[in-house]
Amino acid sequence: MVSKAPRSQFPKPPLDGLRKQLKESRRDGSQQRGAFVRESFKLPRLAAREKAREWFEQYPKAAYWTEIESWYERPGDIIEFTMRRLPNAD
Repeated sequence: MVSKAPRSQFPKPPLDGLRKQLKESRRDGSQQRGAFVRESFKLPRLAAREKAREWFEQYPKAAYWTEIESWYERPGDIIEFTMRRLPNAD
């Protein structure tokens, strides 16, 4: 049976648990979602290139699926980017 009452009469679901989880994950600073390990950087362009090279040398793409997940060019020739990789190679 479907209620004909307007949506505003239904109580909103409690979001305290979700808020707590979000706050803890942001405070923790870890960015492990799913199977990948992620790390974000905000560096001048040349330092950003060097950091990406370090990751690809330390965690080869073929074994760790290493990749630059996202990147943005910020004012002042600053690059903000996120690297991701598998936690270990099998």
